[in-house]
Amino acid sequence: MDQQHLEVAVAAAKAGAVELMARRDDRVVREKAPKDLVTDADLASQKAVRKILMEAFSGYAFVGEEDGENEPPDAVRLGQHDAPPCWVVDPLDGTVNYVHRLQSFAVSIGLYAAGKMRLGVIYDPVCDEMFTAVDGGGAFVNGRSMHVSGQQDLHDSMMACSFPAGVKGDSPDVARFVRVLEKTRALRRLGSCALNLCYVADGRLDGYWATCVHSWDAAAGIVIARESGASVTAYDGSEFDDWKPRFCVSSSPELQRSLIELLA
Repeated sequence: MDQQHLEVAVAAAKAGAVELMARRDDRVVREKAPKDLVTDADLASQKAVRKILMEAFSGYAFVGEEDGENEPPDAVRLGQHDAPPCWVVDPLDGTVNYVHRLQSFAVSIGLYAAGKMRLGVIYDPVCDEMFTAVDGGGAFVNGRSMHVSGQQDLHDSMMACSFPAGVKGDSPDVARFVRVLEKTRALRRLGSCALNLCYVADGRLDGYWATCVHSWDAAAGIVIARESGASVTAYDGSEFDDWKPRFCVSSSPELQRSLIELLA
């Protein structure tokens, strides 16, 4: 991925964020599933992001959380040599936080090409932090290079996790939460997959896992975490799947092994 792709994605993320901030105190909210919210801001942000991306790269595929564009073309998913690159967009990651006027929400834009997520741009408009990464080029926040904390000891670590909407008390996700909670210094549920991955990349968190998110939630953040030096696998230690992200990321291989033992 070249500089043009990065510049266009940054511009698109900023355009999406303008729509979010314009509606932050006056938004229309509905449930698209029990306890799973969507707002007019999600829709406006995706429209703004999509317009910029597709005008710049009209032959590319597009996957977004809203408007029924949830699945990539088969050729893209299978990594076929003639498949077009595919933008993967979450126009508002952290919708529940946004609805309650909390921080920790962001616009997330990933680019999948040749069988792999290759570019990630995540913009947090509240903190004015632009997280970026291109495959093989390192990870940055507002131009500053990011690196994982390097923490190896589970007991000294700060972790985060994600729960599905409407999680039940007897869910395996709750059991995993308790197991990790008992073994770590602290465990957080911040409400944004994209930002959790950025925080691991910048050493603010030592690890993060999610078994309930979608491709658009994790697409950009996985690139950013990977380029900062994070260990990235499926939560059971198998190979990570960009299109079915059931994963954990950690600041070191040692911490990753400890986390997998608790989650698998």
